[in-house]
Amino acid sequence: MDKRVITDRATRRQHSAALKRELVERSLQPGASVAALAQEHGINANLLFNWRRLHLEQQQAAAQPPAESAPVLLPVTVEEPVAAPAAPRACAPATPTPRRVGTGVIEVEIGAALVRLRGTVDEASVRCVLQALLELR
Repeated sequence: MDKRVITDRATRRQHSAALKRELVERSLQPGASVAALAQEHGINANLLFNWRRLHLEQQQAAAQPPAESAPVLLPVTVEEPVAAPAAPRACAPATPTPRRVGTGVIEVEIGAALVRLRGTVDEASVRCVLQALLELR
């Protein structure tokens, strides 16, 4: 393994990738002392901690699944009913649906009304509110 220190005209030392890899692997062993390893090789312990952090971040990034694609907004149209009832009618009770955790916000503008839905909202409640607003028009 190449353990040499690469030097040039710059005042900063550059350590070979092999040396960095070896020290990081040794420092990750149970019971290893980062300070002792750093001192043994004539480097600052903070430098070795930085190499360890970078190594662990690279491992974590490689282990993560690829990011999901961004959500897509779809166009929505609301059609008015053919025969609107004379008086607003009560909505049927909502049937229980499985609870989902929601963090988004949906805003629907109908005429002068703005309906803002936050968190978990069941489909029956949304239909009831939108139907009531359509009947008021």
